Amino acid sequence: MRRRAWSLTARALPLVLPFALVAGGGAWAADADAVARGGYLFQAAGCLGCHTNEKAGGAPLTGGRALVTPFGTFHTPNITPDPVNGIGRWSDADFIRAFREGVRPDGAALFPAFPYASYTRMTDRDLLDLKAYLFAQKPQAVVNKPHDLSPPFSWRFLVPGWQWMYMTPGPVADDPGKPAAWNRGRYLVDALGHCGECHTPRSLLGGLDQSRYLAGTPDGPDGDKVPNITGHPAKGLGKWSDGDLAMLLELGLKPDGDVAGGAMGEVVRNSTSKLTAEDRAAIIAYLKTVPPKE
Repeated sequence: MRRRAWSLTARALPLVLPFALVAGGGAWAADADAVARGGYLFQAAGCLGCHTNEKAGGAPLTGGRALVTPFGTFHTPNITPDPVNGIGRWSDADFIRAFREGVRPDGAALFPAFPYASYTRMTDRDLLDLKAYLFAQKPQAVVNKPHDLSPPFSWRFLVPGWQWMYMTPGPVADDPGKPAAWNRGRYLVDALGHCGECHTPRSLLGGLDQSRYLAGTPDGPDGDKVPNITGHPAKGLGKWSDGDLAMLLELGLKPDGDVAGGAMGEVVRNSTSKLTAEDRAAIIAYLKTVPPKE
């Protein structure tokens, strides 16, 4: 059984908004709705943090943020609708294929620093709404920075083999035996929020070790330690109440009064704090059922 993939933002968060201007304006209204829905998905998926070099004062979504990994340093791409430096020429099919299969418009594989192994679970409707939102943003002619990788990790032709080993393309159907909130929570955690990309340990080749799903790792982004968020009573969230988790997701406050910092602080600021209370409750409902792992 193949597992899901290691994330490497390589040029793949691209999108295209075809505003269909037809008589009567009905299509325009529908597209405006898509942009609004896409804006919410954009926050849930945490796109802003990765694709903005905030420390260097970069404009939103123009990329350039360095992602330091054991395989080298990746620089996130410009995902504004600029036709030359961004994703402005991506079609609907291009966009869906990038997220679903990890493939660029030119047919080359995307490096899995772009978390398409998780995003592949997104529905087509959500992908197109996200695309609509990105294409409604201002194009920025900011040139992408090249990745700093050494062979064999710089050999893009090897990535399809990695995808075969660690990625299962396609959306995951709801579990009919589970409540709607649980299914929504799983979608937010595993697809949109791609939480496992940070909170699940990886193999030597960078694939997620699904046998230790969400069990945390000392080798997270930029070498930071990432906590266990399974139901383990000592090492995970087993003793956290629903209220404790809600405070963390909305305000970044931990039960001991400490504040979430680093990557999680960024996730709270740019993503979970902007979700609806219902969606945060769904995340909690799902996480509460994750089996304890050491």
